Amino acid sequence: MQKSSISYILKLSIPIFFANLAIPLVAIIDTALMGNLGNLSYLTATSIAANLFSMLFWSFGFLRMGTVGMVSQAFGQNSYLEILNIVLRNLFFVLIVSALIFVSQTFILNLSLKIFNLSELTKEFYIQYFNIRIYSAPGELTLYIITGLFVGLQKTKISSLVVGFFSILNIFLSVVLVTKFDLNIKGVAYGTLFSALITSLIFLIYTFNYLNKFTIIKIDVLNLFNLKKMKDIFNINFDIFIRTILLTFSFLWFTYLGTQIGEDYVAVNAILINLVFLSAFILDAYAFSTEGMVGFSLGKKDLKLFKTIIKNSFLLSSLTGLFISIIYFFINEHVINLMSDIENIRKLSSSYVIWLILLPFIASFCYQFDGIFIGSSQTKELRNAMIFSVFCYLLISITLTKYLSNTGVWISLCLFMILRGLSLFYYLDKIYQRFDSKFRI
Repeated sequence: MQKSSISYILKLSIPIFFANLAIPLVAIIDTALMGNLGNLSYLTATSIAANLFSMLFWSFGFLRMGTVGMVSQAFGQNSYLEILNIVLRNLFFVLIVSALIFVSQTFILNLSLKIFNLSELTKEFYIQYFNIRIYSAPGELTLYIITGLFVGLQKTKISSLVVGFFSILNIFLSVVLVTKFDLNIKGVAYGTLFSALITSLIFLIYTFNYLNKFTIIKIDVLNLFNLKKMKDIFNINFDIFIRTILLTFSFLWFTYLGTQIGEDYVAVNAILINLVFLSAFILDAYAFSTEGMVGFSLGKKDLKLFKTIIKNSFLLSSLTGLFISIIYFFINEHVINLMSDIENIRKLSSSYVIWLILLPFIASFCYQFDGIFIGSSQTKELRNAMIFSVFCYLLISITLTKYLSNTGVWISLCLFMILRGLSLFYYLDKIYQRFDSKFRI
């Protein structure tokens, strides 16, 4: 089977698609659990705290994305020893990053409380969530590496199993802890903590058993900490780190803008943005599978394969984005009513639903570009495009929010997605230029 055909992309993407559905469903169910307790402070605190941790942990998303690019290219060269060392190097980074997060937790908490304008009750709930969720760092970051490894190996069923198991366990534990043990906001925080630690332990064992089939599992310190390879990893990961922290900051900024308008708007935006994230994770299935395929084509030095992958993945992604937009047009009212029993929040959410409908198709292009640039390890361009897009987004959002209130917040987000796609399209030709001498026509 040709490894660039639409059917092959679908074969890789469908397992990721179903697993990715589970990720935003965690946030949606957490929101619904808090949104139906009859107290706005639960919903507001959960939304802001979850967004903060999304920014904090996904700032280290380079652990997944960098792993995909490097593993897929090593896989194209059939070098399993190097794949093992890539995994071990990145696990070492997880230990360092987790230790830094734990040491800095008081500073992070106090800084976030100064940024967000919260009522006393909301602040109390926010602190409860923060003090529990912070300890999920080692587990959640380790899962980035495991999923990145198997996407890079084009074993998307395994990476999907990891994500799906984590998310379903998270949902189950959160529902039980909230509804059966009346732990409220602590319940959703403990649900994430326990599921992250359990899942990472189970699949770390599986990962090393899998790699042991192809290479001897041993730690060669000189090779593991090879200065040139460590420098390459640092350069790739640092670019992705800058790109990812800016991206996650943009969504935290989206939440911040809501707090400046009022807590009702924070709750409304939380409901709608979780549905936007649902569409994003669905569309990311194509981006994830494209990452591994692009890296493989570069490892094989096959330009024709590379170009066909890009064309077919964009076709699938944009059509799926359009389909999701149509679905949201018909079901948005029913979903909103399920996520909150507060009538004012329901009515207010409906007045901004047009942006929920537009965003899946608009954003499908920038998601797919991300997969192409990550798979080809062109992280400098990815970083520069994000710097440009976020800078413009900040200026646009400040202006539009001042004059259009929460409508300005949503228009700004749509424009941000368009800018991401256009800026990466500008850099696309540089991939061809950089690898032109290495490709086999």
